[in-house]
Amino acid sequence: MKSREGIPRRSFLGALAGAATLAPALAHAQAGDYPNRPIRLVVPFSPGGSSDAVSRLLSQKLSTQLGQQVVVDSRPGAGGNLGADLVAKSKPDGYTLLFAAGSFAVNVSLYEKLPYDPLKDFEPVAHICRVNGILVTHPSVKANSVQDLIALAKAQPGTINFASAGNGTILHLAGELFKGQAGVNMTHVPYRGSGPALSDLIGGQVQVMFANVPGTLQHVKAGKLRVLAATGDKRASSLPEVPTIAEAGVPGFQAATWFGVLAPAGTPKEIVAKVNAEINKALAAPEMVEHLRNDGADVVGGTPEQFRAFLKAEIDRWGPVVKAAGIKPN
Repeated sequence: MKSREGIPRRSFLGALAGAATLAPALAHAQAGDYPNRPIRLVVPFSPGGSSDAVSRLLSQKLSTQLGQQVVVDSRPGAGGNLGADLVAKSKPDGYTLLFAAGSFAVNVSLYEKLPYDPLKDFEPVAHICRVNGILVTHPSVKANSVQDLIALAKAQPGTINFASAGNGTILHLAGELFKGQAGVNMTHVPYRGSGPALSDLIGGQVQVMFANVPGTLQHVKAGKLRVLAATGDKRASSLPEVPTIAEAGVPGFQAATWFGVLAPAGTPKEIVAKVNAEINKALAAPEMVEHLRNDGADVVGGTPEQFRAFLKAEIDRWGPVVKAAGIKPN
């Protein structure tokens, strides 16, 4: 019996079986040769912020370990969705990766319809770090503590502007959480990334920001910004003298972000495992640990499966907060 194309059926079925057997072997061969050209690490936020600082630190370390350049490609816009969508639709070969932040787990609740599914369209690779946040003000703001800021905001409702890296980012949610728990009215001013937001805060165009320590600490040390408190559940290791917002009089307050690396869904498991191993190796390097800690970040690492479980938990945690605050995208 012949197939429709005239090929003997036995030969046709044999060819199909051979192709099915060959596919895993080809994937394994590609993984064994990986990487043999530069890797693009897409950062879905503007240069100058904490995501830029940490991603460049990681890319430098991976470039040395892998023997291939890991190039940071900034693709800001739509709260990180433009860069994420680009990676979701990229060829799943390990040469295009996403440097995701906390907003990745928020956007599924923030946007009515995303062009990608945060769990189904990505392969989690590695959880890089948890990033300590800090509440900072322009030096002209007459507040030297959280309680001073609360008193000022209550005396002048709606006149204090707080900046964020964009609607729905974790540190925007930190501001909304602060407003609700402290009982104050401040005006949110969203930007396209931490870099532009910090620039305007330093320039005095806005007065307050819930910011990540990486990318912000240098401005605090230079006297361009004043730090009032840490936003996480513990003090930043780089600023041990600075209390948390909870310690400073807003009990139960806790909001911090994170960074991690994802690949497009369908990326061979061998490649995911290799990148995960190299990232964990980089995160174990003493100079990397010290650099991240000095910038206020705590190393996490771990397996792709652990990172997937963390992502799902974050999506479930922030959904009710977005709904309660009625937050909409820019």
